[in-house]
Amino acid sequence: MMETKWAYLIHLLGWTLPLILFQLVALARHYKERTGAVLKAVLPPAFIMGIYLAVADHLAISTGIWNFGEGKHLGVYLGVVPLEEVLFFLLTSVLVSLGLALFTALVDKVREARAS
Repeated sequence: MMETKWAYLIHLLGWTLPLILFQLVALARHYKERTGAVLKAVLPPAFIMGIYLAVADHLAISTGIWNFGEGKHLGVYLGVVPLEEVLFFLLTSVLVSLGLALFTALVDKVREARAS
């Protein structure tokens, strides 16, 4: 494991971005011309949840429930929350939201297959 201030960000982007790209491709293949509308419906709640979780993290860090080791992140903070932690909450919320949209698409396909 890397022991630099970039480690958290590199690992975070390394595991989330390929999955998000895969989800976006699958979403576009299924929803085609409706992809934009689906993203407009799915992404705002994901960002709201990511922000909610970052605020909760801010409160936990502020009250001393937990903290982050020095030198393990870039040192850029939003409040007392490291930037990488905020990105973690936002990106995982996007992963979940896109996953739910894809699950809905899968359920639709199963229904169509059973109806025919």
